This record gives sequence, structure tokens and C-alpha cells, in this order.
Amino acid sequence: MRILILGAGKMGSFFTDVLSFKHETAVYDVDPRKLRFIYNCYRYTTLDEIRAFRPELVINAATVKYTLEAFEQVLPTLPNDCILSDIASVKTGLQAWYEQCGFRYVSTHPMFGPTFANLDKLSTENAIIISEGDHMGKAFFKDLYQSLGLNIFEYTFDEHDETVAYSLSIPFVSTFVFAAVMKPQDAPGTTFKRHMAIAKGVLNEDDYLLQEILFNPRTPAQVEGIRTELNELLDIISRKDATAMKSYLQKIRHKIQ
Repeated sequence: MRILILGAGKMGSFFTDVLSFKHETAVYDVDPRKLRFIYNCYRYTTLDEIRAFRPELVINAATVKYTLEAFEQVLPTLPNDCILSDIASVKTGLQAWYEQCGFRYVSTHPMFGPTFANLDKLSTENAIIISEGDHMGKAFFKDLYQSLGLNIFEYTFDEHDETVAYSLSIPFVSTFVFAAVMKPQDAPGTTFKRHMAIAKGVLNEDDYLLQEILFNPRTPAQVEGIRTELNELLDIISRKDATAMKSYLQKIRHKIQ
């Protein structure tokens, strides 16, 4: 299959590495410097090159801020039977755009990233395939994700956004709070160092991605839940209530079993 990958960033490079040995693969990026370390594929910087390549599948790996813009840019160069796809962690506006674009499409979300995941061992990681997509497109990504050992789930666009609001906004907000109150430590303990590593990884993500995840309409309810728990915990600590603390610890240990 002729596959065009939009964007030579972390995930674009990852998909290129995975696909280029079994498929005729090309990577397009407007910044030629990002293509310097992309191998075993065609490296494109112009739309004419895409037109000549005639991709059968486009994987949009551009950052969330430019997902729709990247699609719009290459759309006039694509053959009518090309399948469009994205791997965006934020699907805001994508369903409506797909439904009017005139192309078959499939949307997925690998629930991992190069920041924390071991890309050589993904058996503990998950991927979501959006159920509204094209059957052939979904089959392609299901085969691909199975070959990587990922655990695959099929959600609607709405179910995906709800899952992201829970699974990303809670750790992100918790990390922000940790970073906001953090003071430099000359001799940090193990737990502190682990939290610090997570904070640095999260805050290394694209600002727009963090913003869009937190601006998900379902995120405020999750953040409100954090505030409620902090108020309860602060009350227990202020009263030095050992019985209440024991009950609270039992409650939260049960949740993570």
C-alpha cells in the first residue's frame, strides 16, 4: 500500500519506522529539517510530490493544532479513493470535517507517546479505533495495532472524547498542581523524583495539545472531582482525624486495585 504520513515529528517518525518495511511509505513535512533523520521512505516537501505519489492512505501525524490545516493543504492532491486517517488525541471538530470532506476516513488514537512509552514493548499500551470510520480503514489499523501488541478498543467519537477527558485531564491537572507548588529539593526522595520526571514529561508536550485536552467540554467535571477530593483530604488533615484518614486511605486503595 502507498502510505503518506503528514508530519515528521515523534509519532510521524514512529509510524514511518513501523510501516516503511512493509509498505511504500512517504513522509511530508513543510520543514525539511525534520526530515533529516527519516529513513527508508520518500521524503516530501512539496504538494507536487504528493500528487505524483498517489497515496492510498494518508496518516495525519501533525500536531493537534495543525491537524485540520494539514488535511486541507494536501486534499487537492489526493486521488478520490484515498482513505484519510488521523491519530489525534483530541478529536474536536474532526467528525464534522470528515463527514463533509468527500473522502473515506478512519480515526484512531494510540493511547501512548514517545515521552513515557517503551516503543519496543507496547503490550501494556492501548489504542482506540473510532467506530464511525471506513471498514477497510479500521481493518488496516486493527491489523497494525495487533501486530504491535496493543490492546484495542472501539469507541464512538463521543465515547473517545469522554475517555480522554478522564484518562488525560486528571493526570495532567494533578501534574500541573504538583509543578505549581513544587520547591527545589537538594536531596529529593524517590517519590518526589518520580513525580518530577512525570511533570517534566507532561510539560514537554505541545502547549496547544495540553490546552485542547483541558478545554474538552467534559474536563471541568473531572477537575471538579479533584477539587472535591482535595477539600475532603484537607479537612481530614486539618482535624488530624486518624479514623477518617484510615477510611480515606482504604477508599483510595480500593480504587486502584
